[in-house]
Amino acid sequence: MPQNSYSACIAVTPECPVSGTLYGYAPNLGGNAFFAALFAVLLIAQIVIGSLTRTWTFMLAVGLGLFGEMVGYIGRLIMHNNAWSQTGFEMQICCLVLAPSFLAAGIYLTLKHMVLYCGPEYSRLKARWYPWIFIGSDLGSIIVQAIGGGVAASSQNSAKGANKSLLNAGDALIIAGIALQCVTMFLCGGLVWDFFQRRQKAKMQNKRQTEGSTLVNDVSNQSPLRFRIFCWSIGFAYFTILIRCIYRLPEMAGGWGNPRMKVEPEFLVLDGMMVALASIAFTVAHPGFMFPPMRRNKGD
Repeated sequence: MPQNSYSACIAVTPECPVSGTLYGYAPNLGGNAFFAALFAVLLIAQIVIGSLTRTWTFMLAVGLGLFGEMVGYIGRLIMHNNAWSQTGFEMQICCLVLAPSFLAAGIYLTLKHMVLYCGPEYSRLKARWYPWIFIGSDLGSIIVQAIGGGVAASSQNSAKGANKSLLNAGDALIIAGIALQCVTMFLCGGLVWDFFQRRQKAKMQNKRQTEGSTLVNDVSNQSPLRFRIFCWSIGFAYFTILIRCIYRLPEMAGGWGNPRMKVEPEFLVLDGMMVALASIAFTVAHPGFMFPPMRRNKGD
C-alpha cells in the first residue's frame, strides 16, 4: 500500500499496519519501560540529593534532562500500545531530542567551579565565561531543536503523506540544533583538555607544587580522591552524551523513516543507554557530595 494511503491512520489495523508507521515498528515494551523507570528513579534521586546539598542550578539542569527522558520513554510506551499514536509520537520526539541538551548543561555548570578549584591561571578562558559561553550555546541548540521538534511533532500526518516537506523542515532544524550541540561539546572538551594539560605541565615544572596547593575548599582538600572521581565521572558523562549526539546526526540526516531510524536496538543502545550512563554518573558522583564548591552555601 502506498505511504500516502496511511494519512487517516490513528490505530493499528489490517489497513494500517505497524510497518507503515514512521519508525516501522512498535517500540519494545521491556526496553522502553526499563528506561522510563530508570530515569524516574534518577530524577527522584537528583531532587533529593540536590535539595540536601543545595546544588540548585545543577539539580535544575539535570532534573529537566531526566524528566524529559522519562516523559520521552513514556511516549514510546504509548506507541508500543498504538504505533500510530500522535500523542506518543509528539511526546517522544520532542522530549528525547531536547533532554540530552539539559544534561550537557549540567556538565557546563561544573566548569567554572573546576577551573577556580584547580587554578584559574591555567585556563585560557576566564572561569566566569565558561557557563555564559557554553550554556548560552547549549540554550541556542535547545531552542533550534525545540522548534524543529515542534514542527516535526505537529506534522506527524506528513510522515503518512499529508505534508512531507513540513516534516523535513523540522528534521533539518533538529539536525542543525544537534550539530550546534556537537560543536559546543567539542570546543568545551578541547578547552578543558588544554586546561588540565597546562596545569599538569606547570606541576611538572615545579616539583614542590602539590595537587592540593591551589585548591580552595577545605572539605575537598581532606579528600582529593573524591575530586578525581568527580572529574572522571563528568568526563565519562561528557563522552557518553557526545556519542549520543554523534549517533543522532546520521540518524536524523537520513530523513524521516530512513532505514537507520527503523532499527530500535541501535537507538536504545546509542541514545537511551548513553544518556542513561551519563545520568547515572551524575547521580553516583553527585557534586553535592564529591565537589562541595558547587553547593550554594559554598559560593555557588
